[in-house]
This record gives sequence, structure tokens and C-alpha cells, in this order.
Amino acid sequence: MSDGLSLRTLRKFLPTRRQESHKGDYGHVLLIAGSRGMSGAAVLAARAALRAGAGLVTAAVPESQQPIVAACVPEALTLPLSETSAGTLRTESLGRLLAAHQSRGFAALAIGPGLGTHPDTLKAVIGALGSLKIPAVIDADALNVLALQPRDQIRALLESRGSPSVMTPHPGEAGRLLRLKTREIQDDRRKSADSLAKEYGCVCVLKGWRTVVSDGASCWINPTGNPGLAKGGAGDVLTGIIAGIWAQHLASRSSAGALQAAALGVYLHGLAADIAALAKTTRSLLASDVIEALPDAFQKAGLH
Repeated sequence: MSDGLSLRTLRKFLPTRRQESHKGDYGHVLLIAGSRGMSGAAVLAARAALRAGAGLVTAAVPESQQPIVAACVPEALTLPLSETSAGTLRTESLGRLLAAHQSRGFAALAIGPGLGTHPDTLKAVIGALGSLKIPAVIDADALNVLALQPRDQIRALLESRGSPSVMTPHPGEAGRLLRLKTREIQDDRRKSADSLAKEYGCVCVLKGWRTVVSDGASCWINPTGNPGLAKGGAGDVLTGIIAGIWAQHLASRSSAGALQAAALGVYLHGLAADIAALAKTTRSLLASDVIEALPDAFQKAGLH
């Protein structure tokens, strides 16, 4: 922990849940995720966003994956999108996403888990980020898509959005975005997170042991988590948690709100993993175990 961020500060970010409230009071997350063979990424992120407290989650996935996601996460809405022959999003799916936002009024966007980097999908991702002017958590293949663009175009895209963005790279993805080797990222993780945040005007969540959360000025070194998170799906869960937390703070379109949502999401993700590992062990821990331990993590953190 550093630069004035503390759990006490972060607790204040999350709104209390009033007795007379309804699902519309806690935000609607749009999750753009999944492809053929990667439906699990969408399932994990959607379940995590709901467990984190979002009032509603819509999982926008390639049409062939919609029945799978709908069956695995009955609490989520689903939006089937046109797909390529490879089972990834087609560029034409952007129109349906924009129409859904116009009718449903999404509070936060989570984009990237399991999307793939098909040329059509690349255009859909760039189009969604440029057209959906809402707070965005950018992860996984959405980061890989951005890394394929010139750095000045990435900056221009994120600046044009008018809403803050949180990038959640692992060291390899951070390296691709900064045109550095993974080893160079790991040599000074705080400096790397600060550099990425400043370069792209975002909040950077540099994943790994002692995850670093930075907006380029303030920084949080996360104290929770364990080696059990070094397993497929853990990052998808983190994306869902951050988006679910951020969506509940409907008035927060500031960079400070982005930093707080990211830091609180990272803390709870690691704390849930620590709680789950007591029973499952770090070797046998699954991403779904982290989701199931979230209620205990909220309670232990004093976020009832």
C-alpha cells in the first residue's frame, strides 16, 4: 500500500446497499468476451461481476457461445453477436452493441477475456472502445488488440472516450504495450505500471505477485493474494470484480474513481484467493473458488 491509498479509504468508495434499493441502483455491466473454445472466460468474468455486487450484467458473446454462457450464468443477461467462421466477433457486431447500450444504459464496460485477435474482432474491439463512452476495464485480448496499434493511436483512442479506462495487463501484455521485454517490466514493476498509466492516460493494474495499481501519480501495492492465482481464469475473475465494483458507483467517471475501483477490486480478488486457499490449497485453487470466496472477502474487509 502506498501514496495515501488504504483499505479504510477504499471502503468509502463502495456505496452502501439501502433497504429500499433495486437492481438499477447498482449499475449494469456490459461484458464483451468469449469465443469458440473460450466461453469459460466470459462465464468467469460475468459471475465475478455479479458476485462483486453489480445490479445487472449483460454478457455479449459470439452467438454460438450464447447458450453456453446463459446456461452457466443464469443470473446474467446475454447478448448474442454475429461471429466469424472462427467463432470470434465480427465487425458488424458493433451495431448491436451500440443499440443495446442505447436501450439499457450500461454503467461500465469490461472487454477482452477470451475474445481472440481475429482481424474482424480487432475492428470490433477498437470500435467498441471508441463508441461506448463509459468507464472501461480493458483486459486480455483487448489489450493484445491495442498493442497491435501504434502508440499514438492507442493514446488518441483512449483520450477520445471521455471516460476513464483501467488496463489489467500481466507482465507480457504490459511489455507489448510499452514495447519492452517482459524481463524489463519485471525489473521495476512500479516504474512499469507508472509508465503505462502515464503513456496511455489510464489506470494500470500490473498483475503478478504484489499487483501494482497506478494512475501515474498515485500507486497501490496490493498486500493480498497467493500463488494459487497463477492459474487460468484468475485474470478473467479480476476483470469482472473491478467492473462490478465500478458499476455500482454510478456517478464515478473520474480517474480517482477508476483508481479506487481497481485497487479495491485487486485487494478483494487477492483476499478471496487467500480465504479459498485455506481450504483448497494454493496448488488446487481454481478461479471459480475465488468467486465463491468473494462473500467472505467482502465480510472480512468490512464491506457487508
